[in-house]
Amino acid sequence: MDIKELEKLQNEGTDSVTSSERRTFLKAGLAITGVFLGGSVLSLTSIRNAHGALGTMPEEAKKFPYSPHYSMVMRQNNCIDCERCKEACVATNHVPSYGYRTTILETQRPIGPKEMERIFVPVLCNQCNRPPCVRVCPTKATYKDKTTGIVMMDNKKCIGCKTCMAACPYNARYFNEETRAVDKCNFCFDTRLSKGEKLTACAAACPADVRVFGDLSDTSSRVYKLVHKPDKLVWVLRPETGALPNVFYMND
Repeated sequence: MDIKELEKLQNEGTDSVTSSERRTFLKAGLAITGVFLGGSVLSLTSIRNAHGALGTMPEEAKKFPYSPHYSMVMRQNNCIDCERCKEACVATNHVPSYGYRTTILETQRPIGPKEMERIFVPVLCNQCNRPPCVRVCPTKATYKDKTTGIVMMDNKKCIGCKTCMAACPYNARYFNEETRAVDKCNFCFDTRLSKGEKLTACAAACPADVRVFGDLSDTSSRVYKLVHKPDKLVWVLRPETGALPNVFYMND
């Protein structure tokens, strides 16, 4: 691929991606290669795949906003909808029957003239780098942790206005009737990570190795290696919102 071809890929169909967003993706070692499905899925590839055309890898690609920079990669094709991830999340984080911190969506795509393939899409809070929920919260009950980048909830400050629920691009929040506060996934920070565990409950319970959790700023971590895997397409959900998620998807 020559420079002109790379520039064409970088600009094709990505009008909704601002210069600031492009720089942020570069910081994560990613290059934009297009937007698919009406702008709902952003196609990204490793800077390593592109730096041959650009010369040396940009210095900013080696930097990350947080340390550890917690992220999750969904190996989407491996999901069999066994729901063990959901069960583990409920048990670990005391999620009521009417709420959820993570779930699995189902869609279909044609694979032949008369044949459809079922696809399972695990979803949860995307722990955005630019979270809309944090911007709209009037009491700062929802905030982004300055060390880990995890989007947190302070139940004592929550007044139940549900503004954050309306702002979330991923419908990843619910109102807990018992605590009278909004609740969401926080990568099991209070129930597991802060107690020395290395994985979220959902990642630890998954028998198909779908959910890969780790520190994106650690070049030796599996999550880093998957995101930067040569010749593999990596994308995020709803990039047009400008939220800059830390949950990545790939077919692997």
